[in-house]
Amino acid sequence: MDLLDPKLLQLFDLLYRTRSVTRSADELGLAQPTVSIWLRLLRDHFHDQLFVRTPSGMQPTPAADALIGPARQILESLRRLANWEAAFDPATATRQFRICMTDASHITLLPRLLEQVRICAPGVGLKALRMDGVTAEALETGEADLAVGYAPWLESGIYQQTLYSQDWVCLASATHPRIGRQLQVDDYQRESHIVISAGTGYQLLESALHQQQIQRTVLLELPGFLGLGAIISNTDLIATLPRHIGETLAALNQLKVFTCPVSVPGFEVKQHWHARYHHDPANRWLRQLLAELFMGKKKGKRER
Repeated sequence: MDLLDPKLLQLFDLLYRTRSVTRSADELGLAQPTVSIWLRLLRDHFHDQLFVRTPSGMQPTPAADALIGPARQILESLRRLANWEAAFDPATATRQFRICMTDASHITLLPRLLEQVRICAPGVGLKALRMDGVTAEALETGEADLAVGYAPWLESGIYQQTLYSQDWVCLASATHPRIGRQLQVDDYQRESHIVISAGTGYQLLESALHQQQIQRTVLLELPGFLGLGAIISNTDLIATLPRHIGETLAALNQLKVFTCPVSVPGFEVKQHWHARYHHDPANRWLRQLLAELFMGKKKGKRER
């Protein structure tokens, strides 16, 4: 039996995950005709269609379902061989770490992490991935080294370490015409709001407002934090955010920060990694760096 080219296995994995030839071609940086040729080679090799076009995308056949596990094990073995180091020396290492995180962490965590990595590991690069429903699988397969954020669904086979706790604040323009030194519940219900409708933290806020029968007028809904600071700075709208991202945006845009007048449950921002990489020297180095940067006085806390 002829050996299968690893690039074909990579395409197989991407097609299984994305259900899309177009998205797979984009992630591989290839033209769609090339991907179609590779898919034909896969089909010829396994004597099966593997993926069938449907209205909901390229759906796997039973043969593809049976093959995806062994294929991913092979890909992970190849990645580990390519990045193999008996020990990890940050000063001489040349590799890329892949970290799942929210767009809020792009603003609050990533700049400090990148700055420190460039100082102590100049040959190391970082790649930010989305935090979503396939994060657990990405940690298991090695497609991601760490996940950082509030992700209560990450449990089985996943280690975790708390970096810091979050409560809630409200942001307003420094020249807001109606809000003084404090933000009261009446103010909160009277003013118009911007809502960031992404992330698990958003569900905590919405649930708390509903339970306490707090009504608010939402004039703008955004999918992320891009542009939020500038919008608040130039309007009389207010926004309710976790403290870390709130205080960071306030400092960047000269905004007022108020304690949220509504009782909203806090949460913990954690770093997560799969049990398979618990003793990996490179993974341990990255975890320790994050702990030193963001745990403050708790940086010596033991991982669990």
